[in-house]
Amino acid sequence: MVKDLTQAELLTELEPVVADSLNRHLAITAAWNPHDYVPWGDGRNFAALGGRDWIESQSKLSEVARVAMVTNLLTEDNLPSYHRYIGENLSVDGAWGTWVGRWTAEENRHSIAIRDYLVVTRSVDPVQLEIDRMEHVARGVHAPEEFEGLLIQLAYVTVQEVATRITHRQTGRVCNDTIADTMLKRIAQDENLHAVFYRNILEAGFNLAPDQAIEAVTKVIREFDMPGRGMRDWRRNGVLMVKHGIYDLRQHLDEVLMPLLRTWKVFERNDFSARGDQYRNELGEFLDKLQSDVVRFEERRAHLLERDAKRAAAARVAATG
Repeated sequence: MVKDLTQAELLTELEPVVADSLNRHLAITAAWNPHDYVPWGDGRNFAALGGRDWIESQSKLSEVARVAMVTNLLTEDNLPSYHRYIGENLSVDGAWGTWVGRWTAEENRHSIAIRDYLVVTRSVDPVQLEIDRMEHVARGVHAPEEFEGLLIQLAYVTVQEVATRITHRQTGRVCNDTIADTMLKRIAQDENLHAVFYRNILEAGFNLAPDQAIEAVTKVIREFDMPGRGMRDWRRNGVLMVKHGIYDLRQHLDEVLMPLLRTWKVFERNDFSARGDQYRNELGEFLDKLQSDVVRFEERRAHLLERDAKRAAAARVAATG
């Protein structure tokens, strides 16, 4: 029977990979400033300083764009929880700690840029945005107990970073605003580099402790949910974003899960014990079910979009008499 490595052993064995990956990340990451992506000339005072408070007609974004931007922002806002949780499951010492600090600082730029853009352009109600931020950050992130540990945390953040990259990119496309699209492309580039970092560390984890790694990946994929869960109107907003292709099951399967599993050679490896093979089989069965779910979802979405289009057309006819 293969003996599992302890958390301390995994941290020690993987630290050289972390150091190399950190140096590579710093070498290829381009510096950028949030203020360069905000149209400051569009700004004006609110009532507290003698101006006018927000009203919905000031927003140039569609409802789905506003929902997606706020969801992305509030997700980024929970950095205090993420920093604590990642620090507890990885380490705040050595190369691990340097990475955790660097990752947190880079992620913080995302929330700065998005919030400044939304407030300056009056795209959303800033009062409600602050209420939602206070509530969401105060609640924090509480991962299930089975998600404790180094490898399972690496698996989760890898999947989450790829998913977040797609969400930002797709949000930019529905904003119908060049500045917002450019800003979210820049943020998505960061998320991609973060995903590559975590993906590579977990690849080394597969080579070091294959059974533990496949167990972690299987659990995360079967129970995955985005970290913004719990924010106000989460379900309604999620449905709207799925409906309009911001992030849906097809993207989750084809653009997130399968590329990662191919990189890790999950279904090609021959170094699993019977235990590892059992988890791999469970994962394969889950992916088969997910594929069926994707087909059903796409059929239902097509029906809903067709129905909405007919209703909109009927409304236009009625409005024109």
